[in-house]
Amino acid sequence: MAAPKLWTQDFVVITVANFFLYFIYYLLVVTVTGFAADKFHASPSAAGLASSIFVIGILAARLLCGRSIDKMGARRMLFAGFILFFLTTCTYFYVNSLAMLLAIRLINGVAMGVAGTATGTIVARLVPDERRGEGIGYYSLSLTIAFAAGPFAGMLISRYADFEMNLIVSLAVLFFCCIAACCVKTDVARGRAAGRKKRPVPCLAKYFERKVVPISSFVMIIGLCYSGVLSFLANYARELRLSEAGAVFFLVYAAGAFFTRPYTGKLFDRRGENIVMYPAAIAFALAMALLSATYNGPALLLAGVLAGFGYTTICACVQAVSIQLAPPRRVALATSTYYIFLDFGVGVGPFLLGFLVSEIGYRGMYGAMAVVVALSGVLYHFLHGARRRENEAACGGPPGKVSPAAYAE
Repeated sequence: MAAPKLWTQDFVVITVANFFLYFIYYLLVVTVTGFAADKFHASPSAAGLASSIFVIGILAARLLCGRSIDKMGARRMLFAGFILFFLTTCTYFYVNSLAMLLAIRLINGVAMGVAGTATGTIVARLVPDERRGEGIGYYSLSLTIAFAAGPFAGMLISRYADFEMNLIVSLAVLFFCCIAACCVKTDVARGRAAGRKKRPVPCLAKYFERKVVPISSFVMIIGLCYSGVLSFLANYARELRLSEAGAVFFLVYAAGAFFTRPYTGKLFDRRGENIVMYPAAIAFALAMALLSATYNGPALLLAGVLAGFGYTTICACVQAVSIQLAPPRRVALATSTYYIFLDFGVGVGPFLLGFLVSEIGYRGMYGAMAVVVALSGVLYHFLHGARRRENEAACGGPPGKVSPAAYAE
């Protein structure tokens, strides 16, 4: 029997649009701090806030969109998110104070959260149950490649031009995304199913899917640890006099994810999440340990490969499991819950780890994160891994399968 088709037109369009969405995100993240410092003479902490306040906007959008996307429709929300992102990016050209820049970054983050929630929800509907691990893996690979391409493009443009050129590139990409959003045919049905009896919903259940909160807590910790790589690696490499290796770290990180993702996705579909999750957690812990002990370029790049495999595999698997655990009518909320926890970890990580760096240095921080990742693997075991059979039974079968009873929840 032939496997269900994965590479449909909508899947390709959404995956490419997601790549460009995060490409802009990372391009601006690595350049806006320098812009704030140069134009407004902002302190390092204030310039860092110009970067991290973006995540606050994303979190606010995730909370609201996860609840309302079924009523509004994913296609409308996707288009609205890209249009808002385009318009708020235009306003960067008129910034005349640090306070105005912070306000724009906050609204920019809201737009990013709206569009990102819509892309994740549409993909959750598009991917066949039998190929969920593989499909989500390919989709999340777009984020991984953007993570390498965005900072690289931003630093390259900044080397030869000013911040305004980064904005022009971002606007050109967003214009393409708006056109791509018009080509998407798949939508999430609006309103409630006919004849379904409306039941009272607890307040928190309006914003979070409780069934995915445990495993999302695990990915929040992983995201916090990963933020130490995203935020401090460049300074750490400079301190070690390994700036050249540090410049290509994220390229080998992307390569580590790119070449392992097709295999891990298929393995997830065939044998479940545990066969993939435990090795990924070990690889990510080893990457952190290697960063804490490295003195040369090859060791730094090996840590990049391990981090690329470990972190991106964990994120893809947790997203697939979150979709699997939620009732179909709450898939959008499950996707939003996953991203809220992940974004929160990545967002607050630099602030918290900054205090750690000031006390024990970069090596100590990465060593501590290696221990945290290892302990989070144990946490995953008790929160989800050891209960895999129980979760499968609740969902009606192995990964990706949903029982008819789940639809009635």
